[in-house]
Amino acid sequence: MGAATTAPSKRRLVGIDAARGLALIGMVSIHILPAWDPVTFAPTAQWTLFAGRSAALFAFLAGVSLAFTSGGRTAHTGRAMTATRAGILVRAVLITALGLAINPVIPGATAEEIPAINILIYYGAFFVLVIPFLGLSAKALFAWAGFFAVAGPVLTHLLRGTLPVAVDLNPGFADLAADPAAGVAQLLLTGTYPALPHLAYLLAGLGIGRLDLAGLRVQACLLLVGLGVGVLAWLAYWVLILQTGGYDQLMTHTPALTEEMIDDIIVFGPDPVLPTTTWWWLALAGPHTNTPLALAMGLGSAAAVLGGFLLLARRFGSVLLPLSAMGTMTLTLYSAHLLALSAEVHYDRPYLWFFLQIGVAALFATAWQRALGQGPLERLVTRGAGLTRRRILTGHRTP
Repeated sequence: MGAATTAPSKRRLVGIDAARGLALIGMVSIHILPAWDPVTFAPTAQWTLFAGRSAALFAFLAGVSLAFTSGGRTAHTGRAMTATRAGILVRAVLITALGLAINPVIPGATAEEIPAINILIYYGAFFVLVIPFLGLSAKALFAWAGFFAVAGPVLTHLLRGTLPVAVDLNPGFADLAADPAAGVAQLLLTGTYPALPHLAYLLAGLGIGRLDLAGLRVQACLLLVGLGVGVLAWLAYWVLILQTGGYDQLMTHTPALTEEMIDDIIVFGPDPVLPTTTWWWLALAGPHTNTPLALAMGLGSAAAVLGGFLLLARRFGSVLLPLSAMGTMTLTLYSAHLLALSAEVHYDRPYLWFFLQIGVAALFATAWQRALGQGPLERLVTRGAGLTRRRILTGHRTP
């Protein structure tokens, strides 16, 4: 969560930052706006558009930014890569610490009561896990992304019943210290944004970041291929679950759930984890199910959004300014959003508070970027990572 630290072309950054700004808007809408219509109980438009996909876009773009940080189209080597890896590790620690500090302020104790699951602590795990892959080629990164898109959900399905369960969905420092095993299991496999399955997003984004993102052909391919992957993943779910008996298998092997409860999992996601009574659960593609098909849909939508914004930025970069300004400081704005939720003033008038938060965020980000550049929290994290990197580089120099 944060902008790239190298200096690729300005037009390319505008498209990437605008995509990240959209991801932030999507996350805020999921946390504040209703998920279903109170009359029909059908999912709302914002839920259909953003549930699960905003987090996928965030993680995917984090991989793209890490590609810029680690050398762009040509990955760093030798001492430079060692320094880059150390800097990313420091970045992971700082973001995780920020997330753990914010979590106790977020209200609620159960999945129904909590307005938001803080993704920041998972971000730290994302960054740590991606470090060994930074030197790989784009093709190798895409292959590993495919591997984790399948292996991560399978491993979760196999181990969920044996792993310790975290008490708090938004753990703080005290929770992590009290039961570190449950905390690690939550970050890697059992949480809302488990790092091992989500590594598919980071690695795919890292591979994309190794391409010529300023090229028209690459941008168009991202849009078209992303749409194709997303549609194919949804069709696979439609065939497996709705046409070839998969839904009946879910009901047969999970008698504790009614048809309505299964429908809720398909549309609104698990509460809080996906059942493991049958392998057919891995054929779902709903939000936060973290199945292979859900990950494929998230990857497809993220690639399409990035490609679309890169194309738009070629002609309409100035129009995207408020969105791209927000995208340069998502760590700051997301943290402020979580703290605002703690006031619990958004429940009575969710649309008012949604537009108020987004409006304030856009104005603040635009003004801050023009006056001071990088966002406040982004600046702190970048300084910590940069200091570590410089010390490693200068420490290896011969006097």
